Amino acid sequence: MTRVYNFAAGPAMLPQAVLEHARDELLEYGSSGMSVMEVNHRGKNFAEVAEHSRDRLRSLMAIPDNYRILFLHGPARIHFAAVPLNLAGDGPAEYVDTGLWSKMAIEEAERLVEVNVVASSREGNYTHIPPLGEWRLAERCSYLHYTPNETIGGVEFHAVPEVDDRVLVADMSSNILSRPIDVGRFGIIYAGAQKNMGIAGLAVVIVREDLLGRARPDIPSMLDYQVHAEADSLACTAPTFAWYLASLVLDWIDAQGGLEAIAVVNKRKAEKLYACIDSSNFYHNPVAADCRSWMNVPFTLPSEGLDEIFLRESAEQGLVGLKGHRFVGGMRASIYNAMPEEGVDRLIEFMGDFMQRHA
Repeated sequence: MTRVYNFAAGPAMLPQAVLEHARDELLEYGSSGMSVMEVNHRGKNFAEVAEHSRDRLRSLMAIPDNYRILFLHGPARIHFAAVPLNLAGDGPAEYVDTGLWSKMAIEEAERLVEVNVVASSREGNYTHIPPLGEWRLAERCSYLHYTPNETIGGVEFHAVPEVDDRVLVADMSSNILSRPIDVGRFGIIYAGAQKNMGIAGLAVVIVREDLLGRARPDIPSMLDYQVHAEADSLACTAPTFAWYLASLVLDWIDAQGGLEAIAVVNKRKAEKLYACIDSSNFYHNPVAADCRSWMNVPFTLPSEGLDEIFLRESAEQGLVGLKGHRFVGGMRASIYNAMPEEGVDRLIEFMGDFMQRHA
């Protein structure tokens, strides 16, 4: 079997070493006589997976002791509602609008709480981040939510916003574990696993302990972070296989040298792909240079008529998942942690050859 380079935005490429490890343990986890998909989620065997994954994530991200780590069912999109329900307060919820995912988070929150959109780049077609000095911050708020990396538009914050003592909430679904961050700057971090941490069906929430117990009284119990914290993420049957795979991915990241080493490679992959785009008159990336994503690189060709040819020929070379999101069009190369540098080099080589033949 020849594996392809999968540039899809998610579910995304997994490290081959992780897949091989999971294959070798698929029929029996440890000496249990069962697959990890079959073991009791409250039993000793799975307790080892749960404890190890929490410890490994805390170590990799340097998560302070006063934060709880929750491994939960479902997509990150559930937390568009869970966050406002858990952080009910006496002030509006503030949001920064930098792309489709932050836009959808805003729309969900508006159904539940008063929302103040402090800044938006919608009029600029979501190709930049509004300068912090232009954000319309109120004197008080329940929390401030932003999306550090917009998967669809390819816009990324390369620094954590300085917002004083506000409770900062971040949807890190597409850039968690891609570089070191100061978790202590945040009240809540949440992320879907299917990009940098594993497979679909699992979401991770990192929540500061003093924010637990603030939920609205009418919150559904399975959206209450305190319920999950008190049950060590086992308030219901856990997504055991997705959680197990996340544990393997975390071990793989640690084996690469941790987030510092991962960041060096991610930065280099992104820089060489942007250099390929910028050095041509054939490819174009619309995002302002100071906020281009390391994880998701959108680009267009001179005409839409070339799109299908590009996708067909790239797939023939083992480069798949390059079609841009339906709301944006063009191409998009998602180059998460598991995308080897060789895959980016192969894409760049193909892009150069395609340009010579079709310019």
